[in-house]
Amino acid sequence: MPEVYVHAVEGRTKEQKKALIQDITNAVVKNFGVTADAVLVEIVESSRDNKAKGGVLFSER
Repeated sequence: MPEVYVHAVEGRTKEQKKALIQDITNAVVKNFGVTADAVLVEIVESSRDNKAKGGVLFSER
């Protein structure tokens, strides 16, 4: 069972997340030769206060 984890800052809509999950699932099915129900995709969301880039919190950008 392939597992894919996506780490992202919170703020995407449910529709955006569903579309991303579908695209990832389709790519794994195509490239790994498994069925869609074998693919696990998990989006791990972080608060903008708990993630930084270049030493600057996302909440301060």
